[in-house]
Amino acid sequence: MTTYKQSGVDIDAGNEFIRRIKPFVRSTFRPEVLTDLGGFGGLFKLQADRYKEPVLVSGTDGVGTKLKIAFLMDKHDTVGIDLVAMCVNDIAVSGAEPLFFLDYFATGKLAVSRGEAVVRGIAEGCKQAGCALIGGETAEMPSFYPEGEYDLAGFAVGVVDKPKIIDGTTIKPGDVLIGLASTGLHSNGYSLARRALFDEGALNVRSKMVDLDRPLGEVLLTPTRIYAKQVLALAAEFSVKGIAHITGGGLTENLPRVFPKDCRARIRRGSWPVLPIFSLIKKIGHVDEAEMYRVFNMGIGLVLIVPARDADAVIAKAATFGDTGYRIGEMVSGEPGVEYVG
Repeated sequence: MTTYKQSGVDIDAGNEFIRRIKPFVRSTFRPEVLTDLGGFGGLFKLQADRYKEPVLVSGTDGVGTKLKIAFLMDKHDTVGIDLVAMCVNDIAVSGAEPLFFLDYFATGKLAVSRGEAVVRGIAEGCKQAGCALIGGETAEMPSFYPEGEYDLAGFAVGVVDKPKIIDGTTIKPGDVLIGLASTGLHSNGYSLARRALFDEGALNVRSKMVDLDRPLGEVLLTPTRIYAKQVLALAAEFSVKGIAHITGGGLTENLPRVFPKDCRARIRRGSWPVLPIFSLIKKIGHVDEAEMYRVFNMGIGLVLIVPARDADAVIAKAATFGDTGYRIGEMVSGEPGVEYVG
């Protein structure tokens, strides 16, 4: 008699997986969560009385080929943080508070311990962002993924009061760009990074380089910084006119997404330290500098556009959250885009 397990799907392993991850999931719950893990849908009671005009903000993303580094390292407890970060940072730039998160974990054959490590990271990311992990999907898909590999996707929902939406419409020439430091590549540009370092440079995840404080794989696997709580606190105290999450496309492509049509950004190269990993990719992979700035965050994970009078205070306040801020440029008149100087 043919069974589902013989076909490659182990229901018992799936049940054991759910049992193991329940404590991590529950540790993220907020008072608004009305359901436990295991239902068909996650219920979340929106406290609408806290807002004059509540607007829901949603975002979805994945981790990309950074997962390849996790596979090579056989280290799976940090990519979940990346997954949450890529979603909640995107909704936080609108001034939204992340409320809840759902994940999708797909693999050819479920390895319970590996999956547990992934969800542990997702739960940690949710706690850093202040949102609840209220649901997800675990898909065991035989022959669909290479052995030992998996894919991740995430979905976040937040809320912002309509009068407090940060949309960039009030940005004007003279406003200052404050860049908050990234922790590394975050979760973008890994296809180019792997080609440059592993193919062109013949390096591997165990390689030790003079400029790096850890083996290459550990540096590449550094989790994405989650900025959600900091953004809310800064926006509550200062006039934050616009925010850009520096993801795929780097400063070059992401900054213009928040500008009015009559403004462009003038960025001063050298106004912040470019992390050694970027210099290594550029040198070993023979990557043009313009391409580097178009693909990677180059050490800046988030940019806030604020009035010049608030710039120093914003940097000082960000430091209280553990974020190093840099005055990286200013807004000038012109067609939307980024002009690099220095």
